[in-house]
Amino acid sequence: MPISRQATPGARRTAAPALADAGLCNGAALRRATRRVSLLYDQVLAPCGLRATQHAILVQLARAAEPPALGELARALVIDPSALAHNLRPLERDGFVALSANPRDQRCRLVRLTPAGRAKLAESRVLWRQAQARFERTFGPDRAARLRAALGELASDAFAAGFAAAAGIKSGPPLAGSRRA
Repeated sequence: MPISRQATPGARRTAAPALADAGLCNGAALRRATRRVSLLYDQVLAPCGLRATQHAILVQLARAAEPPALGELARALVIDPSALAHNLRPLERDGFVALSANPRDQRCRLVRLTPAGRAKLAESRVLWRQAQARFERTFGPDRAARLRAALGELASDAFAAGFAAAAGIKSGPPLAGSRRA
């Protein structure tokens, strides 16, 4: 006898357990928020031709005392080396960064911010400040400061180690950029 798929009159429909728990997933919530904010920043940065990720790469390179190796840059940005390479291609093509062999270790490549990259960073910072101001007007400056502090903690090696320890693992998963780049 086939089972009827018609709802019983007056019966309440419930979401599947996996869907009902989706709003409780910290990882999914962070990814959704990150995608949304990245899209908003990308829209503000669009007039200068950079995306938020590319802007972050230029900022990190400008902060570096010396050109970092690809793996070191990936770790600093907490990004997978292949994703970093993908984001570096247009920056290199447009002359904003230059890659070269590390004289101390030919297996590693160094990433350097070029003069054109410094100029593009200066141009993009004006737009980035607009995005920051809009974010803080919308979210509130105090909440934004607390959010940055919490996100900084989540991005830290200490949090990764604690997360691993909570599962009884002595060390966390390899950090982004842990492979030789």
